[in-house]
Amino acid sequence: MTDDEFDATLVSAAFTLGAEEGWRKVSAASAARHAGLDFARARNRFSGRGAILRRFGALADGYALSGAASVGTVKDRLFDILLRRFDFLQTHRAGVVALLRTAPLEPGLAPWLACETLRSAGWLLEGAGVSARGIRGELRKRGLAAVWAWGVRAWLRDETEDLSATMAAVDTALTRTDQIAARFKRDGFVPEAPEPAPSEPASEAEFDHPEPPAVPPAGTPGI
Repeated sequence: MTDDEFDATLVSAAFTLGAEEGWRKVSAASAARHAGLDFARARNRFSGRGAILRRFGALADGYALSGAASVGTVKDRLFDILLRRFDFLQTHRAGVVALLRTAPLEPGLAPWLACETLRSAGWLLEGAGVSARGIRGELRKRGLAAVWAWGVRAWLRDETEDLSATMAAVDTALTRTDQIAARFKRDGFVPEAPEPAPSEPASEAEFDHPEPPAVPPAGTPGI
């Protein structure tokens, strides 16, 4: 078993345990035991529950970025990337839902998840050809994290097989942020178009929350 396979197996076991027994009982040791994995190797690769969650986020990002659309507008590319990330979450839905329900009850967990969401937002932006560096990059990451949080709200209620409700929410949020970005174009908040397409409308690359401020809404931590 390769390291990647080992990590994916342990992470999957952790989310299964989180769904069945609650996240307070999840640890690297309990996940390794559940999956029948070597304890020493689990200890070397995972320092604790936080490492499991961070690895899950990295796996979700990798899935979203691998094979994502490379053509179309920035909005189209981000829509594709975000929906691919939701597809990954869907494979661990029960565990993710349990985690999001637990987060507000555990001090420090929700803010930590929000920080991890910002980390992921940077990778997703770069994957869509939008710079996540500097001050404007930080604003873009916060805006995309807010779009993601809006989508998570819809995803938690979405019982459709094709996640059509989630798709609609994400599309609405991205459209709204595109409109808001256009208003601030003269103020320099809109990034330059990604190379090699300098003529692409720059307003499509800046993001805000469709209704609340451009930060993940309270009570809706990211993952």
